[in-house]
Amino acid sequence: MSSTRILDHPLVDCHLSVLRNKSTRPAEFRQSMHRLSMLLAYSATAEMKTSEYPIETPIQKMHGRQLVDRVGLIPILRAGIAMVEPMLDLIPTAEVWHLGLYRDETTATPVHYYSKLPSGSPVELAFVLDPMLATGGSACLAFETLKEWGVQKVKMLAIIAAPEGIDKIHREFPQVDIHCCVVDKQLDERKYIVPGLGDAGDRMFNTTG
Repeated sequence: MSSTRILDHPLVDCHLSVLRNKSTRPAEFRQSMHRLSMLLAYSATAEMKTSEYPIETPIQKMHGRQLVDRVGLIPILRAGIAMVEPMLDLIPTAEVWHLGLYRDETTATPVHYYSKLPSGSPVELAFVLDPMLATGGSACLAFETLKEWGVQKVKMLAIIAAPEGIDKIHREFPQVDIHCCVVDKQLDERKYIVPGLGDAGDRMFNTTG
């Protein structure tokens, strides 16, 4: 059964406030996004499997530990790109595969325009990365794509989530665990998260006009 894990930490509260503030400049926005993604990644990887292997310190021989599963990072373009580097800092051996999805502003439904997944064997564990989990439409489309690829274990990482998106994932993909920094109140009539932070991609890449 799917679970939602909210990262309760004072540093999360502080960096979220920077992201939400409409006067935050793009460079500072990206910096806080990076830091929050790092904190979220640290929490979401706590249950990853490891195995022993022999190493030698300057003092003596011993056993270290290494990750067992082949890991894939699946950023949903374009905002998900910001969450890749913090994940790679923690898991440098991870593979990065891109999915291009955008929301039709008229219908609020996801449009799948790009997929870069290999034809060979799938990763054992995939992290779907998207700063904003709003309706859940893009996330579920990504999960379906990964299911067709053959991925057995998928986790969703989002900075801010809406109850509507969480409910959709729990309903349609109950095997997917959600990790987020905060769950906001609701979606507005335009399907934006309230209070949210606006369009994460526009604010991150300075394309607000």
